[in-house]
Parts: sequence; structure tokens; C-alpha cells
Amino acid sequence: MINYNPKEWFTFIFRFHKADTFRKLFPLMIAVSLYGVILAYLELEYWSLNNNSYVKNLSLMHSVLGFVISLLLVFRTNTAYDRWWEGRKQWGTLVNVSRNLSIKLAGYLQDKSDKTYFSILIPVYARALRNHLRGKVHNEDIKDIVEAGKTHIPNQIALKISERIYALHKQHQISSEQLIILTKDVDVFTDVCGACERIKNTPIPFSYNVFIKKFIFFYVMTLPIGWVFSFGYFVVLVVVFVLYVFASLELIAEEIEDPFGSDANDLPLDVMCDNIEKHVKEILN
Repeated sequence: MINYNPKEWFTFIFRFHKADTFRKLFPLMIAVSLYGVILAYLELEYWSLNNNSYVKNLSLMHSVLGFVISLLLVFRTNTAYDRWWEGRKQWGTLVNVSRNLSIKLAGYLQDKSDKTYFSILIPVYARALRNHLRGKVHNEDIKDIVEAGKTHIPNQIALKISERIYALHKQHQISSEQLIILTKDVDVFTDVCGACERIKNTPIPFSYNVFIKKFIFFYVMTLPIGWVFSFGYFVVLVVVFVLYVFASLELIAEEIEDPFGSDANDLPLDVMCDNIEKHVKEILN
């Protein structure tokens, strides 16, 4: 995730970073520019359609369709942002429950080895969940904790935490009331995992996604047909600008609808995992 100062206007306007949509759309913008020039030449010079009222009135259709496509893109970006924000709330919950569980364990437990055990496993759960959401199964953090061949690593880490808590209860190191309190916190780990899996594994419906892309493409490609009589060859700049605006909104929505990756606009999961480890070790050690 990019850290920035939202008050620096000129920095945003004149700087292009690797996640900027201008870089991604530049080849397409060049192709559309060439298309616009050729179409403008054919209509104005070759076919001489200046007096054709039917072709000129096509701009009225674009005015209506422009309103419709704007509504679609607003809905698209809002839906994608809702997924991004829901992912952020779930990881905020994971940060909080990791701290709360650590504070309770620090107060309940007397044995230093037990505190050390949980100071390792709680941060490992966050890293395992991050890797699970990114499609990574195994890493160095869990090779000595989880048996080889297990595919859902977060579940295995949560299982290890629960097993140790129940073992401490059997050893009368924590009471039944404390067991209930700790179990509720451990349950939140799995709830967060399930919510994040729901966000990741439930994309925008395929037909809806394809329709928006087709709509943008045909809208932009037909713009020069009617607008060339109003703007002349400047219609090329107008069409490229419209393409940049509409396609950029779609690209941004595509990027943030899966917030658990490593793109520039995704959630800072690495930073949150580091914070969980720092806070948990500070509490339990």
C-alpha cells in the first residue's frame, strides 16, 4: 500500500507511480488516438459527411449513454471499495483480538514457556492468514509448527492455540471461566479468516464485469462518429480523455476488489503482521 500525504495536490498531479492507470492504459490510448485520426479523416475529408444529419445526431445518443455508464461505474467502484473496506475491518479485528488475547494470557499464565509459546503462535497466525489469502501454502514461519501436507494453515495454527489452552485448563493453570473467555477470542481468529475468504472467493459476477468492459469499449469507439463534426480533429483528444477516465475507474475497481494481494493499492498486510508480532511479544515477553 502506498503511504502518502493527501494534502499534497501538485505531487499527485505531476507524479506517475507504477500503479498509475496512465501507464497501464498508454498503449491503448495510442491505439485509440490512431483510430480517431483515421475515422475523423474518413468522415471529414473522404466521405464528406458534414451535412449528414443522421450521423451528426449520434452525439445525442452518447449523451444519454454517458449518463448510464457513469451510474454503472459508480456502482462498480462503490462495490469494489466496500470489499476493500470490509477486508480492512476484518484485519483490524485480527489486530485487536491478537492484543486482547495476549493481554489476557499475560495475566492468566505464570509459566514463561507458555507465554513464549503463545507469543510465537499468535503472530504466526496473522502471517499464515496473509499467505493463505495470497495463495501461498507453506513458509518458513510454520515449518516446525504445522505438519507437512496440511493445506489450510490458519486452521492448523488456530487448532494449536486451542489445544494448548485446553491443555492448560486440564493442568488447572487456568480456570473454567478463563477458558471460556480465551475460547471466545480464539473463535474470532477463525471468524476473521472466514470473512476474508468470503471476500476473496466471491468476485464480482462474470457477466456484470464483462458487460461493463464491452460497454466502455463500444461507447469510446463510437464517440468520434458523431462528435467529429463538433470538434474536428480535436475529437481525438476528447476520445482519449474519455477512455482514460472510464477505463481508469474500471482498473481501480479491479485492483481494490481483491484487497489482500501485494499491489500498490492493496491492504498493508505485511505492516499489520509486523505490528501484531511487535505488540504481542511486547505483552507476553
